[in-house]
Amino acid sequence: MNTPVKTPAQITLQDVQLVIFDCDGVLVDTERIGPEVVAAMATESGWPLSPEEVRRRFLGRPESYLYEQLRAHATAPIGPEWLTEYRTRFRDAFAARPQTMPGVGELLDHLDARGLPYCVASSGSHERIAHSLSVTALQDRFTGRVFSADDVSFGKPAPDLFLHAARTMGYAPERSLVIEDSPAGVDAALAAAMRVVGYSGGPTEADALAHANLGVISSLTQLVVGS
Repeated sequence: MNTPVKTPAQITLQDVQLVIFDCDGVLVDTERIGPEVVAAMATESGWPLSPEEVRRRFLGRPESYLYEQLRAHATAPIGPEWLTEYRTRFRDAFAARPQTMPGVGELLDHLDARGLPYCVASSGSHERIAHSLSVTALQDRFTGRVFSADDVSFGKPAPDLFLHAARTMGYAPERSLVIEDSPAGVDAALAAAMRVVGYSGGPTEADALAHANLGVISSLTQLVVGS
């Protein structure tokens, strides 16, 4: 039986001490571009995939998982140069049309005004995260507060990345809130015993995020800080 989707009008972050953002599809609008690049390159390598299939298989998962799966399914030889080319193609495609997700600036201003700390914890590499934040003029807002799957042994859906981010920032998991647009990311937050909001403002359907324990929002403006 499918889990009913909770869609609260707004979420009050009254007891939250740290907000952890995923990057792709939450801060920056990359989840429409990345799957197109992966699908094209996988097909070229002898594993025909559509962008929709790429999203279903890989959304929220680290590049190491993508690479392992490509090596297992492609008919052409896949070496480290595949990831290098993928990162280059992705960077160029995103740089050609960079944009943040709607409401990001307003939400960050809202958190800053109330002194509520926030950080990024993404399955992307540090290089990819830095590029995405740089071309969307968000880099300065996250200086020293960027965490990548590169930093831990196991990426999402394991809890390691979120626990590492909270520990480094100095906050307890139960006082941390994660904003995620992928089922794997929601799984990781739940495994870390954190509160998590599913964000369906991008290509991810709300049903896929229904297990988020604070519900699913379609707009970042639904997050408000309580007094």
